[in-house]
Amino acid sequence: MKAEDLKYLESHEWVAVGTSGGQQVATIGISAFAVEQLGDIVHIELPGIGDSVTAGEEFGEVESVKAVSSLYSPVTGQVLEVHAGLVDDLSVLSDDPYERGWLLKVKVDSLSDRLLDFAAYKQQCDSH
Repeated sequence: MKAEDLKYLESHEWVAVGTSGGQQVATIGISAFAVEQLGDIVHIELPGIGDSVTAGEEFGEVESVKAVSSLYSPVTGQVLEVHAGLVDDLSVLSDDPYERGWLLKVKVDSLSDRLLDFAAYKQQCDSH
């Protein structure tokens, strides 16, 4: 996935929506900008498979040597898959945040109405 093809929340989560088995599935992660701002990531908390997430609401948190930050969902739906490998190798988030560094895959009930395209998200990041 290319950063330019994704949608973003102002809180730096990205989402790519595709179709699998006739249903919309969202892949969710955090942006390279967010990873850079956080610095060395030391821990991540994610929901479990089967849990529900709600657009705009917290679904987990990421902890770095600098801070603990909440993670917000860009979609409402049920968690289908959690990237279990992240727990053992958090460097994937900084090495490849848009491909191997995904966090969750969610069966989509609805999308947030606050998603930004890449240009709007980049403008927001550049203003910080």
